[in-house]
Amino acid sequence: MTNSEQERWSRVKGRLRSTVGEDVYTSWFARMDLEAVQDESVHLSVPTRFLKSWIQAHYAERVLSCWQAEMPEVHRIDLSVRTAMRCATPAKEVPAPVEARRPERSDAKPVADTRAPMMTPVAAGHDALGGSPLDPRLTFASFVVGRANTLAHAAARQVADGRRGDPVMFNPLYIHAGVGLGKTHLLQAVTWAGNAGGERKVLYLTAEKFMYGFVAALKSQTALAFKEALRGIDVLVIDDLQFLQGKSTQAEFCHTLNALIDAGRQVVIAADRPPSDLESLDDRVRSRLAGGLVVEMATLGEDLRLGILKSRVAAARAHHASFDVPEPVLDYLARSITHNGRDLEGAINRLLAHSKLNNQPVTLDMAEREVRDLVRPQEPKRIKIEDIQRVVARQYNVSRSDLLSSRRTANVVRPRQVAMYLAKTLTLRSLPEIGRRFGGRDHTTVLHAVRKIEALVGKDITLNDEVESLKRQLQD
Repeated sequence: MTNSEQERWSRVKGRLRSTVGEDVYTSWFARMDLEAVQDESVHLSVPTRFLKSWIQAHYAERVLSCWQAEMPEVHRIDLSVRTAMRCATPAKEVPAPVEARRPERSDAKPVADTRAPMMTPVAAGHDALGGSPLDPRLTFASFVVGRANTLAHAAARQVADGRRGDPVMFNPLYIHAGVGLGKTHLLQAVTWAGNAGGERKVLYLTAEKFMYGFVAALKSQTALAFKEALRGIDVLVIDDLQFLQGKSTQAEFCHTLNALIDAGRQVVIAADRPPSDLESLDDRVRSRLAGGLVVEMATLGEDLRLGILKSRVAAARAHHASFDVPEPVLDYLARSITHNGRDLEGAINRLLAHSKLNNQPVTLDMAEREVRDLVRPQEPKRIKIEDIQRVVARQYNVSRSDLLSSRRTANVVRPRQVAMYLAKTLTLRSLPEIGRRFGGRDHTTVLHAVRKIEALVGKDITLNDEVESLKRQLQD
């Protein structure tokens, strides 16, 4: 890809982010890559068939219009699925090079979707279900540990080091974090390490792959074999659970989850939000997920970002000995690129490409120029309903259980209404979800509380000051 194409792609992504908003962009477009621009066509790729079908169904025209704003001659967007490398075990527990690899097109031929699963140690003896592709770079050795992910790493390591027959300590282990903070890296590291011993069967599946396998089994009338194969796994690892859709699929997932946990088998799950926020999932599934160990991976601190950058530079230097990034450049990148780990790796890839292709050393000026689109405004703090309940309870000298109770005394009703009002104005949660989080109340109760406080803050100066004070406490 030429520098001009890269710059044009950066501008298109900026237009797309502005058009659909940061949350939608992060959910559906953050992992979209530009492959080539040929004549009147733009070739893009995404990592899963689910993303491809969703973008084609809901955002195809929007992506095309963003490209046409940069290149009016473009009349077609081709979207393909890139395939991660499959191999039985990683060659070594060392970071692989970070230089860009041209992805393969998994949808180039129909046979890519219908072939029998590869017989890796994960799938051997389980013909009904092949695992999702594993990236050999994503091992524990290449995972950089810091304050934001210490607990998640320790729990994942505990799972990976377990042996068949050992008592299961965390079940399920549920890891949640935003995009690019290392969830998939940890889950794949668990899979690689668990399979390396050869004693346990560890299966890694994305939620999309689980859905695809279940639907395919129903169509081919092999659903029983599919269920038996899943329930014979020692460690089941499910990634991107937020994408699990469909009542029948969710019901089967719930049965599988219960069967594995009741049999003492390990389940590890990752999603982009905690179980209580997965509104599309059945209450029984949410309850079972919350009953295990739920760990949040926080945003990357500057020290951790610097560690990730140094790790990626070291991996690149293993294949490009002359590649060097000065300390001031690393400090600048760690300080400026705050969004996620993928942006950090992308920055190193850009510096490597620019340095090798132009035969120039990496400088601070060059780094500022090459990564300017990765330097994003600081995102506002994500406020949780639990935080609101805790701060409101402290402000009004009541307990959180009072806010969730059915008590109707004045000293509880007003704080409860204020907390509901703040939940509606400071979070993206729906009225029914807020009602559920406040003791299972109906959405009309929440709507009444919101309207009541909205009317009062315009007339009651004291209440207005209290609400503004609560907002400041939550946003600091």
